[in-house]
Amino acid sequence: MGKNITIADVAESLGISKTTVSRAMSGKGRISEATRQRVKAYMEENNYKPNVIAQGLAKSKTYNIGVVMPSDYGIEDMSYFHNCLVGLQEMASLNGYDIILAVCNNNDLGQLKRIISNGKVDGVILMRTLVEDEAVKLLLEQEFPFVVIGMSGYNNVIQIEHNHFEGCKELTLMLLMKKLKRIAVIGGSKAHMVTASRIKGYKAAYTELGMRVPHGLVYLDQDNSIMIERAVDNIFLKGADCIICIDDAICSVVLNKLRKEDIEVPADIKIASFFDSMLLKNNVPAITSLSFDVQEIGRTACKTLIDVLEGNRVKNITYLGYKVELKESTR
Repeated sequence: MGKNITIADVAESLGISKTTVSRAMSGKGRISEATRQRVKAYMEENNYKPNVIAQGLAKSKTYNIGVVMPSDYGIEDMSYFHNCLVGLQEMASLNGYDIILAVCNNNDLGQLKRIISNGKVDGVILMRTLVEDEAVKLLLEQEFPFVVIGMSGYNNVIQIEHNHFEGCKELTLMLLMKKLKRIAVIGGSKAHMVTASRIKGYKAAYTELGMRVPHGLVYLDQDNSIMIERAVDNIFLKGADCIICIDDAICSVVLNKLRKEDIEVPADIKIASFFDSMLLKNNVPAITSLSFDVQEIGRTACKTLIDVLEGNRVKNITYLGYKVELKESTR
């Protein structure tokens, strides 16, 4: 093969990953001694001469990936983040990487800054994005490899996202086609990109059918049960025939409020949610919702970051699928 073979050539010839070849070269990382000797023997046989820069990079790699969770998540978000982390860990382990978890908020990025400045990770995955995202700004300024789970309002950011816009648009269209005209929405923080995407999808459904979005039926920043219950009261006064909840935690509060008021679903009002989690699994009636594979987004985000770290070309935005689950709550 000659003396100008590359790490990629070695990996392809031996049927192993470039990461494994790099680990065999550097002497770092978890690979078997047999594999290490196999790589060494192949390189000697083919007179492999490592590029000085590439060799330096290989030796400096930590084979750790930093995963940043928001510090302000609630107990209702635990299922989502747990399943996402399972997918991340599964893909990381498969490719010889480990996970270092950092917990940060938009006003305190101390832990993220430390793992970057101390050289503890090769790249970072952000598990939630904000409209004004200080973590994204930091990583862009540092020119540090990273991937975000969710949409980002910043250019040149690699994004892995279940298509919340299209999913919420499709769900709203289906409800409008059931002759439900005054559909209300109750949501959480406007600072979260996922909230913005879902609201855009809801409004786009009305536009596609040539209908006006009902005035005064969108309630955002409803971050506690008292506010959500007041929103339900106002929605009834305004004659809504359906309530879409931005997430299942909000939907749970709405359903409890309706039960207290002896308001029946779907006879008196229809209910849908933009996320299908364990919170609503046993609800009667079953709740119409969007369904996402959360472990899939973790696996995809991790594999995408590893591809970036290994110099492979990746798409700027990767959209993953969803299912619209029409159930008894909107019949």
